[in-house]
Amino acid sequence: MAKFGKRTTAARAEFAGKSDVTVEEAVSLVKGNAKAKFDETIEISMNLGVDPRHADQMVRGVVGLPNGTGKDVRVAVFARGPKAEEAEKAGADIVGAEDLMEVIQGGKIDFDRCIATPDMMPIVGRLGKVLGPRNLMPNPKVGTVTMDVEAAVKAAKGGEVQFKVEKAGVIHAGIGKASFDEAKLIENVRAFVGAVAKAKPTGSKGTYMKKVSLSSTMGPGVSVNVDSAVTE
Repeated sequence: MAKFGKRTTAARAEFAGKSDVTVEEAVSLVKGNAKAKFDETIEISMNLGVDPRHADQMVRGVVGLPNGTGKDVRVAVFARGPKAEEAEKAGADIVGAEDLMEVIQGGKIDFDRCIATPDMMPIVGRLGKVLGPRNLMPNPKVGTVTMDVEAAVKAAKGGEVQFKVEKAGVIHAGIGKASFDEAKLIENVRAFVGAVAKAKPTGSKGTYMKKVSLSSTMGPGVSVNVDSAVTE
């Protein structure tokens, strides 16, 4: 039988018997037990009643968290000329065209968000097999294929979070840091859940949101009452 350290054992004891709690209780519990030596990320996981293998049940979108994520997001932009200059002035970490494509094809992906102007998509399209599985492929539906490069870069840097349902009907994302005030984390949780609720696809039948859970990077998870997460 596996043996746990004192911190893990104590955290498990705190979480024992607790489930389907309110957002407030969940945030307090998870934040209070995030005691690693670094600032842990508070993560949300949602089980949805959809089968993303069907186009009319795909769930994806983007949400600007009111209090940001606390993460330093590295942004790559595919652009040329004035738009490339615009991206650099807006704070993009990497800007390029064919040269950037070659770097990525070489296996170096040193960014968290990828943005492209529409004219760059023939180049970016060649990277589908590399960027797609990492959920980094620019897409007009989430605002990452755009001529308004400045706004896209600032949004990415300012706490905008993309989400996309996985094969098992699960969505997960980081919604803040353990160092955040509880009120800010609660606000971020509700903003994220609200965005996923609005993204409900036409093909979804029955219960859409089956389960919502919160956890920290190194800590246990706790299930959240779905109504509590949706309703302010």
